[in-house]
Amino acid sequence: MRVLAINSGSSSLKCAVIDPVSERTVFSALVEELGSTHARLRVTAPERGEPQSIPGANHESALDLVLAEIRGHPEIWSELGAVGHRVVHGGETFTASARITTEVLAAIQACVPLAPLHNSANLLGIAAAQRALPELVHVAVFDTAFHQTLPEAAYRYAVPRAWYESHGIRRYGFHGTSHRFVAERAAGLLGRPLDELNLISAHLGNGCSAAAIRGGVCIDTTMGFTPLEGLVMGTRSGDLDPAVIFYLEKAGVPVAVVERALNRDSGLLGLSGLSSDMRTLGEQYPQHPGARLAIDVFCHRLAKYLGALATSFERLDAIIFTGGIGEHSALVRRLVTARLAVLGIALDEQANQLHRPIVSVAHSRSVLLVVPTNEELLIARDTLALVESVHPSP
Repeated sequence: MRVLAINSGSSSLKCAVIDPVSERTVFSALVEELGSTHARLRVTAPERGEPQSIPGANHESALDLVLAEIRGHPEIWSELGAVGHRVVHGGETFTASARITTEVLAAIQACVPLAPLHNSANLLGIAAAQRALPELVHVAVFDTAFHQTLPEAAYRYAVPRAWYESHGIRRYGFHGTSHRFVAERAAGLLGRPLDELNLISAHLGNGCSAAAIRGGVCIDTTMGFTPLEGLVMGTRSGDLDPAVIFYLEKAGVPVAVVERALNRDSGLLGLSGLSSDMRTLGEQYPQHPGARLAIDVFCHRLAKYLGALATSFERLDAIIFTGGIGEHSALVRRLVTARLAVLGIALDEQANQLHRPIVSVAHSRSVLLVVPTNEELLIARDTLALVESVHPSP
C-alpha cells in the first residue's frame, strides 16, 4: 500500500505518494502561492519540466489537479490506500498521530486559536482530500505530539497559573515529525538502540528548533507557545525580551506591525538586510557585513541553546544537524561546533566539507551527525500503522 502525504500550508500544498515500507517516493508535487494570480503547480517526481500556471487556485482545486496528475500514473493510483495529513498544532489533546474522525476534526479546530494560519490551512487540506478521496482512511500527524512528553518543568512558563489553566499558555514545541524521524535514523547510524541514546536534534531551515531526546522521548525543546520562540530563523526573530513589544507600542508602533515584523521581517533577513536564505548569506559571509552579522548571531544563539539542552543529560551521545541548513551548510556546522569545544566536541573539517553522515573526529566526546530529514516518510509510516491497527494485514 502507498500513502498520499499532504502538507497543506496557508498558501502552499505539498503532496507526495510514498511506499512506507520501501521508503520510496513515487510521486511528489508542490503548489505555491495559492489564491493568487501567480499560483503554480510543479510536479517534481516524475519530473514534468516547467510548472503549470493555475491562477486563483484554492486548496480544493489545487488538490484536484494533483490527484489528476496521480491518476495519470495508473500504477501509482491503483496502490493508493490512505492519506496522511500534517497538522501543526494538536495542543495538549494529541500525544500521537490519530485517525481523522468527526471528534478529531473538532479537536483540531479547537486548536486554531493556538496556530490560526497553520491549523486553518491544515483543515482546508483535510476537507479537500476527504471530499476527493472519501473511501480512504485519513490520518492526522501532529507537529506538537512528539513534545507532549516534556516534563512540567520544561513546558511551563513562569507566568500566573491562570494563564496556563485558562488560556493554555505553555511550551508546545514544533517540528516534532522531523525531530522524531532523525532521532530514529541517528540510532541506525550509531548502531545502538534508540532507547539507550541521549541526543540533541537541531532542525535548521527557514524555521529552526532544537530538541533534547532521551531514549527516543523528547524532554525539552526550543520552540514554545508558537514557532516564534527560540533560535534565530529565516524571517523570525526567535527569543526576544517581551518588554521590547511594550516599548514599541508606547513609541506608537501598532502591535500588529510588531507581530508581522517579528515573524516576517526579522531573523536572518532582518539582521543581514540582504536575504533570509542561508545559501546566499554563506556566499557573502567573507565580504558582506550584514551577512556576517546574521550568520554569527544565528550560530551564537544555536550554540548557546545546544549547550543549554546538553544539561538535560548526564552524557550527550550525539548532536544531529538536519533541515536545509543543518544538512547543507558546512559553514554553520563549523562555526557552531567551534563554540562547543568546552563540551569536548570536535569537528572533522574534511568530513564536514563533504557533508558526510558523521562529521566529528574519533575523540570527540559527542558524535556529530548530519541526517537528512523526511517528514513525509514519517507521516506515511504513521498512517500505515494506524490503518493496519484497524485492518491488520493477513
